Amino acid sequence: MRQRKKVIPLAFLSASTRRRSIVNRLALVIFGCAAALVSGCASTGLSEITETAAAAHSLPIFVVSTRRGERGPATEAAVEAGPRLSLQMINVPPEHEAGRIERPSFGSEDPQKHFVAASRRGLDETAFLSELAAHISGRIGSNRDILLHVHGFNTSYDEARFRLAQVAYDGRFGGVPVLFTWPATSSLLDYGAAKESATASRDALAKLIRQLSETPGVGRVHILAHSMGAWLTMEALRENAIAGSPDLNGKLGDVMLAAPDIDRSVFRQQLARIDSSHVFVLVSSNDRALSISRTLAGDRPRLGALDSNDPNDRAALEALGVRVYDVSNESAGLIGHGAFGDAPQVVRTIGAQITESRPQDANVQAVLGEKPVDAKIVATPLAPLAAPAIGAPAQQ
Repeated sequence: MRQRKKVIPLAFLSASTRRRSIVNRLALVIFGCAAALVSGCASTGLSEITETAAAAHSLPIFVVSTRRGERGPATEAAVEAGPRLSLQMINVPPEHEAGRIERPSFGSEDPQKHFVAASRRGLDETAFLSELAAHISGRIGSNRDILLHVHGFNTSYDEARFRLAQVAYDGRFGGVPVLFTWPATSSLLDYGAAKESATASRDALAKLIRQLSETPGVGRVHILAHSMGAWLTMEALRENAIAGSPDLNGKLGDVMLAAPDIDRSVFRQQLARIDSSHVFVLVSSNDRALSISRTLAGDRPRLGALDSNDPNDRAALEALGVRVYDVSNESAGLIGHGAFGDAPQVVRTIGAQITESRPQDANVQAVLGEKPVDAKIVATPLAPLAAPAIGAPAQQ
């Protein structure tokens, strides 16, 4: 049996022995502090102080992908047996800066600093729809809404899912985010191939939009589509309209087209099947990506690059009957193609647009005292962009 070590109080030791004991103990404390500094842990040996790292914000998103895989060349190839469905948990870092997608330039990702896919659960179609309904159940007001994101050309799988998480988080969206991702290629030289991939994904997107609108308890289905994804979205909506459901049986919300890579005359034909009051367009005259697209399209102007200060372009925009925001002053970077997510004010405007109070929710909100079902959800309307909608009177 192990014997317990006997501890002799300092008072019973001689003066010299007592001094040696005190020195030894101080040495142990100093050594412990030095070791603690090296290891990053603050400790004095007499009391222990621990610091808990701030937790990342977890955001569940539903993903429908027509990509064959999620890594490497498979992300640029089309799936053969129908879309791949999953429910993923995306972590937003504690010190996230609005308008950014924090990712490592090199080395491994850190949940405290970067957007990270914390988990992924593959689902079949039945389980996907059941999980979606479960996430909507019990919500009220705009928190019952779905935000469907359709990305554009030259967008990786990771960029697509992290962008949706970033926009939903920065825009204070309290509903359910859903991503539709397609084989967008990773080369600017593959524009034609990307357009073919988008065309091949059209039926899958049209089906998803119908399914989202039929989810039990759903409020509205909002769509945020970027660049070539805007063309894909309008084609899918047109397909559903031809099938007899132009407004998704009253469930269609806002259709937000950010830097739409669509020929103006084509857009007019697509819009003929859809109620234009649902649509608003973010344009930027200094979008270099759309300038390249215009060249590749035989010098045909792109909808997202029309200049609201040009009388001819302005007249063309007003004739379409859609709401238009000019975000030229918000565009940043060399290309200026991602203002819908990169510019915090634009993101907040999008968030305010889709969380706006609705008359049909007035009674429910009155009963609950204007508070959402989840206290952590913030849906405060924010000021619109400095540039007013085309055709709207300027704010005084």
